[in-house]
Amino acid sequence: MSSTLYSVDNLSGDPPGAKQRFLQPGVLGGFLSYLVPGLGQAVQGRIGKALLFFFCLNALFYYGLYLGNFKNVYLPRAKSLAPQTLESLGLPLKFPNPIVYRPQFMGQFWIGVSAWPALAQFFQYDEEENPGPDPLLGTYQRTPPEAELNLLQNHGDKSWDLGWVYTVIAGCLNVMVIFDAFAGPVAPPEEKPRDKRE
Repeated sequence: MSSTLYSVDNLSGDPPGAKQRFLQPGVLGGFLSYLVPGLGQAVQGRIGKALLFFFCLNALFYYGLYLGNFKNVYLPRAKSLAPQTLESLGLPLKFPNPIVYRPQFMGQFWIGVSAWPALAQFFQYDEEENPGPDPLLGTYQRTPPEAELNLLQNHGDKSWDLGWVYTVIAGCLNVMVIFDAFAGPVAPPEEKPRDKRE
């Protein structure tokens, strides 16, 4: 991979063998960009791209949250709901209820730590027991009660649905940001020397 990609030092014009000043593309960079969009690019020295990713994706995600009254990013336990399978297609596969009844979270998850409160609420909160607010998170990214969900979906102006679409798009776009931090900038094609006889 290093033969087809420029390192930060190569892009900056440093001579071969110069001491590395920034983290090189790889798994750690990809993981950092998963945690916070653009963080992997920042530690690789690509500050402009890091700021672009950070502000654009977080703005998209949190604007989607705002449109949904901060009630459209969550992962329900859905213990009392019937499990879904693909038996109608001849596949005896059983999917976890949280994913079946909230598949949007599979896209929202990739925005990183911004979606972690939903995971914390999932493991700590049981909607059937209806405990009080979390001491730290309150009801932020907690599965809304059924009555509140019905109100948001049936009596609103569709902003709630549009909002979760924005959050899913932000998460899916961050997958490309993660790959960019993992693989690094692509080198431009090398120009072959022209034959003097031409």
